[in-house]
Amino acid sequence: MAKISFKGLDKLEKKLIENAKMEDIKKVVKDNGLKLQGNVVKNAGETTFNKGYFTGNLKQDVAGNGFKLSDGGLTAKVGTSVEYAPYLEHGTRFMEAEPFLKAPFDQAKNGFKADIDKLTK
Repeated sequence: MAKISFKGLDKLEKKLIENAKMEDIKKVVKDNGLKLQGNVVKNAGETTFNKGYFTGNLKQDVAGNGFKLSDGGLTAKVGTSVEYAPYLEHGTRFMEAEPFLKAPFDQAKNGFKADIDKLTK
């Protein structure tokens, strides 16, 4: 199992408390989450799924149900409940991967970090 660790969270937390209001942080989380959802919807279209089996089901699911806030607005989750989504994202032994989440996530990650950095200055 992969392990991710973050260094400097205590310093970030202190800076956020000093410089930012909780409403500002929640707005950054919500705005970046909604932006990520929009980019995933765009990426879950016929240009990504171009092997002839695009139905629009995944795209509709992400657009309608793919965004949720939790932890009092401090966590945004973007995704899909469509059962075949992991096969599209990662591929199978019979099918090449057609990732629709990774590129938008990487882009959103950088935007989120930049917005949080603005709050800490």
